[in-house]
Amino acid sequence: MKITNIRFAKLVVPLITPFKTSMRTVENIEDLVVIIETDTGEVGYGSAPSTPVITGDTHESIKAAIELVFWPKLRSMAIENLNDIITIIQSSMVNNTSAKAALEIAIYDLWGKMYKSPLNKLLGGGSEQLRTDITISLDPIDKMVESSLQAIDNGFDVLKIKIGNNISQDIDRVKAIYQAIGDKALLRLDVNQGWTAKQTVYAAKVFESENIQLELIEQPVKADDIAGLKYISDRVNTPIMADESAFSPKQVIELLSNKCVDIINIKLMKTGGLSNAIAIADIAKTYQVDCMIGCMLEGSIAVAAAAHLASAKSAAITKIDLDGPALGKFDPVKGGVLFDKSAIKLNDLPGLGIESIDGLIDLK
Repeated sequence: MKITNIRFAKLVVPLITPFKTSMRTVENIEDLVVIIETDTGEVGYGSAPSTPVITGDTHESIKAAIELVFWPKLRSMAIENLNDIITIIQSSMVNNTSAKAALEIAIYDLWGKMYKSPLNKLLGGGSEQLRTDITISLDPIDKMVESSLQAIDNGFDVLKIKIGNNISQDIDRVKAIYQAIGDKALLRLDVNQGWTAKQTVYAAKVFESENIQLELIEQPVKADDIAGLKYISDRVNTPIMADESAFSPKQVIELLSNKCVDIINIKLMKTGGLSNAIAIADIAKTYQVDCMIGCMLEGSIAVAAAAHLASAKSAAITKIDLDGPALGKFDPVKGGVLFDKSAIKLNDLPGLGIESIDGLIDLK
């Protein structure tokens, strides 16, 4: 099975409600879809969102990187030479992790199809049933409480609360949500780099003193503030998770060997695809540290790959944050992984299991 062509499409899915964090407000899931064609007629699908303030990648830069750098080197390569393909993808450019991720996802999809096996089985096997949390957007307190209660009514038992724009208001938000939901759901706080290290310690001690049970606090400080993460972890009992500070296996080793964080958030768009994500999961298992599998605001093509990874690496990936597809008004992907509110269901079809995709807008 040899690569004969790479083409691109755009996929837009409106959100049920706007997605709000301390960094941005978004109303649609917008993915660049990467379609790899082969001489056997099999097609592999990958995708990536535009996340310039997180990865530095836009749809335009992703497309240009693939067309100008990766495609000339991947042309005519055989999918069975998976390691060689991955080496080329990872070594041909620095950064550009979303472009690498979209390519790798499509390659791994084809790898599964070549061996007529679901991807999670090729990566080691695992459950076909997963459960995700759901994100509660940053809003006025009453709205966030209402959204939290609605999420519980919809069957979610883990809530990821977006905060980080004002420390005092953030503490009030968490108190109000916790008071409203009690023990009906676990709370994860996602600060999106919005606090300082000292503010984080202060907030965590407030929550701890008032017996507000939090599963974790995610990326409270700026991505490059590794000393800040260490400062926080040394002073609070609440587990601290690295997200934007943890792109590469090397960064993860630095964080864990210095005991800077308690949990690592793996996202394929940060790691540059499945190969480094697999490495990070294995590193975390060696350090006896749990991982979360997360996603950007993206649809079910790339998130399906993350779900297959979570299934195969469940010994390390113990927390699931793959709610992106569930936030959309519909899923245009047929077959593939089923995202039904909190339930994620893998199927037995080869690769990612995608049969067709509605609404693709071809790009030249």
